[in-house]
Amino acid sequence: MILSGRALGLSPSPTLAIDAQAKKLIASGESVINFGAGEPDFDTPEHIKQAAIEAIRKGMTKYTPVSGIPALKLAIAEKFKRDNGLDYQADQIVVSAGGKHCLYNAIQVLCEAGREVIVPAPYWVSYIEQIKLAGAVPVIVETKAENGYKLTVDKLKSALSERSAMLILNSPCNPTGTVYTRSELTALGEFLIDKDITIISDEIYEKLVYGGSEHISIASVDPALKEKTVLISGVSKAYSMTGWRIGYSASCLPVAKAMSDLQSHSTSNPTSIAQAASVSALTGTQEPSKKMVIEFEKRRNYMHERLTAIKGVACRLSEGAFYLFPCIKSYLGCSYKGRQLNSSTDLAGILLEEAKVAVVPGVAFGDDSCFRLSYATSMENIIEGLNRIENIFKDIDIQ
Repeated sequence: MILSGRALGLSPSPTLAIDAQAKKLIASGESVINFGAGEPDFDTPEHIKQAAIEAIRKGMTKYTPVSGIPALKLAIAEKFKRDNGLDYQADQIVVSAGGKHCLYNAIQVLCEAGREVIVPAPYWVSYIEQIKLAGAVPVIVETKAENGYKLTVDKLKSALSERSAMLILNSPCNPTGTVYTRSELTALGEFLIDKDITIISDEIYEKLVYGGSEHISIASVDPALKEKTVLISGVSKAYSMTGWRIGYSASCLPVAKAMSDLQSHSTSNPTSIAQAASVSALTGTQEPSKKMVIEFEKRRNYMHERLTAIKGVACRLSEGAFYLFPCIKSYLGCSYKGRQLNSSTDLAGILLEEAKVAVVPGVAFGDDSCFRLSYATSMENIIEGLNRIENIFKDIDIQ
């Protein structure tokens, strides 16, 4: 049996691979601290689970409209109006099997083979693979920690070409936690407004912002930008519903219809029961999410303080999501007990093997001088994990 070129060109998700490796070690009895997780460690709130149970009891177990049930689309439209100041009609909203599925649909219907997609780095790992699956070409734009890992107009200008079809913007960002301000989005928008380029705005972490930061959607900056933007969000991160697999997109009607048509030939509708639960998530009490954000901020602050106290480690304080992205460049080229550390993968391997701490090497996100730690785990785990990391780093000689 011969695999297609598309399949052979794919790389597995490194974040899921690290998470699976850590969970396998835990299952075998090892005491592993898993900083690789990309999901909240809190349970799904009870009222959301009860809504799913009630949906099952009512027999809501059949096919639904491909792009989502009317009640959920209404809840999403109300959410966009309330939280983002954006007006969308139900037929502009497509509910899919997670935010990743929304991104896949959007890239597939908007990118011709050979067209270019601009992606600021560090980036979420699946952007690149999804672009390649569409036959398009990722154009990576490096950003700097000293600039908050933010794309600037000058950087964007240098990346733009006659083949450019799309810009992917992720705020709050995975892995850096970067949150763009209104003025920064306005500057990017003013440059893009007369360009024939679509913006995908990945806002899946929009509810998870800290320290007075505010989430702003680029679609809300100017009505003309809204028409050029495919806005993507979901319930996974804000409501600790990663396994429920509900994401949603909002866009102009032709794009929404194309995404729905594509979905009708792949997955059909997202799970009926999860849709019912998501209505409850969006329309019910938001207190569990607010409490989760408060706890995440405490963990972020503690983890940042500990990391920056390690000799040779630099780490900016993230404004959103639930990750820190420390720079470990000072340790590359050094050795640990005779083992050479030439990459973030080498260092992540030593942390997992020697300290039983799972982190994701930065090369997965386009920056081999860093690694990603998630603080979506208990404070007890964070304290113990950082103790173990410190002990490893003490045994690495740096100049």
